[in-house]
Amino acid sequence: MGYIKVKARAGAKKNLLVQKGPDSYEIHVKAPAERGLANEAVRAMLAAHLGLDPKKPRLIKGASTPAKIFEIL
Repeated sequence: MGYIKVKARAGAKKNLLVQKGPDSYEIHVKAPAERGLANEAVRAMLAAHLGLDPKKPRLIKGASTPAKIFEIL
């Protein structure tokens, strides 16, 4: 499918996904930005929005920053 750009915000009051463009999203998650919890929550929300298996989106850049790039397999 391709690459998806995500701007993630961890520790939000509620989970929220906003599509900014055809391949870019802003995703707010309640999970804290520690031990990869926020990354997993972002990946799960992205997969659910796209109707994919939660393991399909693969984080290829931005594991420790808010700007992330996921590859959709």
